Amino acid sequence: MSELKELINDKYAEQKFSGNGALQSLSNKGFEAFAELGIPTVKHEEWKYTRISSVLGKDFSYATNATVITETDVNEFRLPGNEHANELVFVNGIYQSKLSTIRSSADELVIMPLSEAAKGEYKSIVDNNLGHSASYHKDGINALNNAFAHQGLFISIKKNKAVEHPLYCYYINDARTVSVFSQPRTLIHVNVNAEVKLVEEEVTLGSSDSFINKISEIVVEENAQVHIYKIQNEDSHSSCVKTTHVRQVGVSKVNSVTITLNGGVIRNNLNFILEAPGCESNMYGLYCVKGSTHVDNHTIVDNQMPNSLSNELYKGIIDENATAVFNGKIFVRKDAQKTNAYQSNKNVLLSDTATINTKPQLEIFADDVKCSHGCTVGRLDEEALFYLRARGIGEKAAKALLLHAFAGEILDKIELKPIRDYADRIISERLDFENQLLTD
Repeated sequence: MSELKELINDKYAEQKFSGNGALQSLSNKGFEAFAELGIPTVKHEEWKYTRISSVLGKDFSYATNATVITETDVNEFRLPGNEHANELVFVNGIYQSKLSTIRSSADELVIMPLSEAAKGEYKSIVDNNLGHSASYHKDGINALNNAFAHQGLFISIKKNKAVEHPLYCYYINDARTVSVFSQPRTLIHVNVNAEVKLVEEEVTLGSSDSFINKISEIVVEENAQVHIYKIQNEDSHSSCVKTTHVRQVGVSKVNSVTITLNGGVIRNNLNFILEAPGCESNMYGLYCVKGSTHVDNHTIVDNQMPNSLSNELYKGIIDENATAVFNGKIFVRKDAQKTNAYQSNKNVLLSDTATINTKPQLEIFADDVKCSHGCTVGRLDEEALFYLRARGIGEKAAKALLLHAFAGEILDKIELKPIRDYADRIISERLDFENQLLTD
């Protein structure tokens, strides 16, 4: 770990920029906080079940822009529907305009370096929103990304524009020759009465270790809609901490679906901050993991104003030696009267060595609200299994049908058809769905 700290110190000194305002302040505070806090250990309550320090104790090279990725490399992992999408490619954490394809016009979609946005027309947006996630994640891993935020990207959806082409964001670590540590950063502003669909995928090239520490902060204005889809299907040598921080500052609607299948250590922080009355937030997640994959979904819903709705459903299918964590926290502040907030986490364990640690939490300071939370952990429903077996369906096929239906409730929340079909296919492959049906 000391080697990583020395590497970070060197890179910070080397890349320190001479900016000012919000970016410079965030960078300075981030570096100072990281120097004090370091990488979180299991002694940190919010990291109790995720040993991120064991991953970062390896010999990493801090990502730089000095790598060559070709169109051929990108073609290997393009998502279905890419021919109709804006494709944003990040290599080792840095946005690559030459590898990206922007199909939307400039009167719909604006993309520029965060350092430029911080100085011009978008300065007030950057000043008011950049680094807001740090108040919810007081740890060294968040601070570390803040220290290098000036390398980030700014995205703005123009007022009254529903962006026709979804934004596919590919985060590529080039680990073909060395182990790579990268820190992509984005600030996304969704203007009044605008709509956008975001799709995220992480990719590692090569077989060396890879680690992505990503923060995406999204600001959602009045009558705007945002749909966020994440597909996580990497190899065991690829790990990540992904923080998605959504501020709903006007009456708005945001839907998020996270699908996790493979990886080393995966930590997903998802925050919804409901700062205006009448907001709607939907958070869905499906983790279908096996082998030694570890997935940790940490969610926060902070209801600050009245008459809002938040709905959260996470489901897990955990097999072999995989481990999973769900930690969902809902705050209902004093002024958030008539809030409706629901949270549910359901898990199926397929082996005796699979593990889930689940912790749904509510903190309510208002008195006129409807809130519920709960979790379940168990095997497949024996009554449903018996029902199918009694109708002549073999045991393997019956289990496959039940698991596919269990996952289907989350997959149906993906409104973008090519991505929904893709997620359904890789989940079916994981469950060996078709073969199990044929076997029986």
